[in-house]
Amino acid sequence: MSPTDPRVLDDIVKAYDVRGTVPDQINTDVAYALGVGFARFCQAPRVLVARDMRPSGPELVDAFSRGVMENGSDVVDLGLASTDLMYYAAGTLDAPGAMFTASHNPAGYNGVKFCLSGARPVGVDTGLDEVKRIAADVLGGRGPLPAASAGSLSSRNLLEAFADHVVSF
Repeated sequence: MSPTDPRVLDDIVKAYDVRGTVPDQINTDVAYALGVGFARFCQAPRVLVARDMRPSGPELVDAFSRGVMENGSDVVDLGLASTDLMYYAAGTLDAPGAMFTASHNPAGYNGVKFCLSGARPVGVDTGLDEVKRIAADVLGGRGPLPAASAGSLSSRNLLEAFADHVVSF
């Protein structure tokens, strides 16, 4: 099965996230398709994105962001961050987000944890199945046409604000 075969999503989309090996299961084609799917599912004016320290993170985030922006949403890149910082950002900025991480898995893996505005997690019963369906259409060449107006990319550093929040307890 080639990495862009839509059936790869059956192997990597789990109950609460997306996880797989890079590049045979997760690559820039898959990340782009997930970006399109998440943008279409959320229909939000902006989407947050962040990544952990995995070597594959920057190129996957770039591809995902392109998919989001081509579908009309702005992307706010939080850069290198922890998952809890992403949830803090989604709550504070009231925007959906995608965290590129594979948790405890080794460096050859990567994945995505999605949340809605207010830091509400996305799982198969709360939208991940719809993201998967749209991503499969994109990988199969049946994806939606790009939006008439593309979104923009900006960066934001919330590390100091997050640290202040953590020590406030």
